[in-house]
Amino acid sequence: MAPYASIASTPSPLSPGAALATPQLTAATSRFNVFERGQFCRQPVSYSRRDFYKISLVTGTGRLNYATRAILLDRPALLFSNPLVPYSWEPISAEQGGYFCLFTEGFLSPDRSVSLQESPLFKVNSDPVYFVNDEQLATFSQLFRKMAAEMESGYVHKQDLLRTYVQLLLHEALKMQPHTAYHQPPNATARLVSLFMELLERQFPIDAPAPGLQLRTPGDFANQLSVHVNHLNRAVRETTGKTTGTHLAERVVTEAKALLLHTSWGTAEIAYGLGFEYPNYFNNFFKKHTGHAPTTWREQACAAAGEPGKVLVVVQ
Repeated sequence: MAPYASIASTPSPLSPGAALATPQLTAATSRFNVFERGQFCRQPVSYSRRDFYKISLVTGTGRLNYATRAILLDRPALLFSNPLVPYSWEPISAEQGGYFCLFTEGFLSPDRSVSLQESPLFKVNSDPVYFVNDEQLATFSQLFRKMAAEMESGYVHKQDLLRTYVQLLLHEALKMQPHTAYHQPPNATARLVSLFMELLERQFPIDAPAPGLQLRTPGDFANQLSVHVNHLNRAVRETTGKTTGTHLAERVVTEAKALLLHTSWGTAEIAYGLGFEYPNYFNNFFKKHTGHAPTTWREQACAAAGEPGKVLVVVQ
């Protein structure tokens, strides 16, 4: 496991002569990357769910299929893609331009102070499209170009600067009103999933070992939402592609890693904080989902950063 500083060793995908490939977060750019759209978006992009957040500045005409909706993009626009929601892109015009960046939630908020799932730009069932005028297009294009240039720099604090550029982009977008070129009637399934995700995130972050998580099973959430657990499970799976149990386990593992890295709590305190009755239950759960015992994971994470025993922010 390498610290985030390893991003500096990777050439920018915007460099002249960069090889065409599927856009991704590689081992060396494991929390952030930026690309020119023209390299990837001239052909249809398949309908699937990604494992990272994505912000695109789109020029060129095409059709975005997002969850159960479709919208025609016939002028420059910003697109915000949530890793929980599948989407596809169908280019219409031959000329496709603009940029996009990929990043994880840990990149944007290493101290866990921000939940992107709560952002109006990334919420499940939110509108992902923001059309931009010429002035806004110039502003956003400049931010993307600055990201690309910084990817190639040797600046020691480049990760902080890249994060600042992304935050500027998000704030500029929040000033805008989303454009909706379709009518989507209220959808009970989407509303239920949104409530589930909000209820899940509301329990975090954990800042004390007691009293621990109150909602830990799909049944707990179903009771809180006054629906049958089978109905909740079906709605979550249809909307996100994951089971309710998978969402719960992934969120608990994410929080456990954050507590191991950002606090000096012992594994027993972390176990109780996450709602486990006994520490060995937590140890078995964590090892099942990560392949390592909590203490081993913490030691290896700190050792990889070159400072054994110190709580650090590292790539998760």
